[in-house]
Amino acid sequence: MTTPVPTAERPYDIVVWGASGFTGRLVAEYLLAHYPPGDVLRWAVAGRNRDKLATVLNDLGAAPDSVPILTGDSHDRASLQRIAGSTRVVLTTVGPYAKYGSELVEACAGCGTHYCDLTGEPQWMRRMIDAYEATARETGARIVHACGFDSIPSDFGVWFLQQQARARFRVPCGEIRLLVKGSRGGVSGGTVASGMNAAAEAQADREVARVLVDPYALNPAGERQGPDGRDQAGIEFDAVAGGWTAPFVMAAINTRIVRRTNALLDYPYGRDFRYREAVFTGKGPGGWLGAAGVTAFLGAMMLANASSWSRRNVLERLAPKPGEGPDRRTRETGFFNLLLWGRMPDGEILRARVRGDRDPGYGSTSKMLAESAICLAQDSIEVGGGFWTPVSAMGESLFARLTKNAGLSFELAEKP
Repeated sequence: MTTPVPTAERPYDIVVWGASGFTGRLVAEYLLAHYPPGDVLRWAVAGRNRDKLATVLNDLGAAPDSVPILTGDSHDRASLQRIAGSTRVVLTTVGPYAKYGSELVEACAGCGTHYCDLTGEPQWMRRMIDAYEATARETGARIVHACGFDSIPSDFGVWFLQQQARARFRVPCGEIRLLVKGSRGGVSGGTVASGMNAAAEAQADREVARVLVDPYALNPAGERQGPDGRDQAGIEFDAVAGGWTAPFVMAAINTRIVRRTNALLDYPYGRDFRYREAVFTGKGPGGWLGAAGVTAFLGAMMLANASSWSRRNVLERLAPKPGEGPDRRTRETGFFNLLLWGRMPDGEILRARVRGDRDPGYGSTSKMLAESAICLAQDSIEVGGGFWTPVSAMGESLFARLTKNAGLSFELAEKP
């Protein structure tokens, strides 16, 4: 590989890889509305098909030739190196990442190009860290996975609550639990495809299966132990919230990101810090029935995902196809409302709420991902190259962007 062009001399600040896909189109729409071409951000779109990308830009109202278009292929290393070498940051929405993302991470690490995505695939993240951490450190590339609903609200929600705990009590919470109190949105075919691919990998490789259930699988080498066990798998009563809870499907990635943040920052939450996530379904018999329904539904999905026959003949037929997702009204009327409670060493409880003003998976995720890329491109960030989490890489800088531009709010709460 030739010596990369220094990032300050590259023509673009950000390249949106996969802009003709469902979420990539939303990112491009957000950038057009808030960071017009030729203003304060130099950005381009990229993908396999120039005509499709041009159609997307035209449909979004971009002036002709105002947004540069680059082409490449997810498995063509030369084209990916050319794209990565032209920009300071690559923002990618092309998943499942385990199928279509590895060569791009390799290119960014090798070119010293910062990178962010919205993956929720811990088995793939583990492979990328093991393969390219040393290269990214050497070139200065900051690689930041999970910059969407999984896992920015969890990562920054815990960080915010711990900041408040230290300010009030001078010590962090020893335990934090996140409860999904409410959300509304739709499902994309890309999300379903990622889940099915992870199940297929686990079925074929026991090591992948082990990574998927290990609560500390994403921690650095030598730091993969702690007090947390496996994620909640059934109905549980939460005494602090005073109601019933069910498993949360995103816990499998969110909890790993939070634990990795703690380890990468040298344990500001403590080495014995405990963290779990669940869905809050309410109080009394109705809450229990709600938890039972969620648990049964997730169990049925896991069962359907457990064999190649049911994935092919059930899930693939019923789920949205890759590139499909919720309509504009669903995205814009969507929301999420998360409650986090933390237990202090003396037993006192501190609570916080995290809210988003769009549907979690797409309307809100596209804004979080875009602002993450802009933060990597333009803000002063202290960490060097390597694989980071949103909090450990961008901290205060990204928090300010999320609350100012991306429709997220973080606040202390007095009651559950």
